Amino acid sequence: MNRKLIVTGLICVIIAILLGAFGAHALKKVVSEEALKTFEVGVRYQLYASFGLIIFGLNAKKITTNWNVFYILMLLGILFFSGSIYLLALNEFIPISKKILGPLTPIGGTLQISSWVYLLLSTVKKR
Repeated sequence: MNRKLIVTGLICVIIAILLGAFGAHALKKVVSEEALKTFEVGVRYQLYASFGLIIFGLNAKKITTNWNVFYILMLLGILFFSGSIYLLALNEFIPISKKILGPLTPIGGTLQISSWVYLLLSTVKKR
């Protein structure tokens, strides 16, 4: 068991559920349907990544890997990917340049994918 992965995953799930409820109830009234759908993508991918942290945190002893690498890649992926999507969806209220936010989304996605690839390679290499 890896407590850090589990606790972080649970915190990220709680935040995602809160943000999802915020989107469904408060944002629905003040942003466009397109912005709301964008926001929901951020919530969905945050939940996927969070569940991954929890699942692998519970099973950490079964896979020999440097869990800190997976953890950092995944956490930065969540922050950059979902975080930038939230800010893009709320851009009319939080005016941050799309030139700044735009590149963060694919960087975050790449970090999340990299965390999964790292875990895959660690699992395949295990003998």
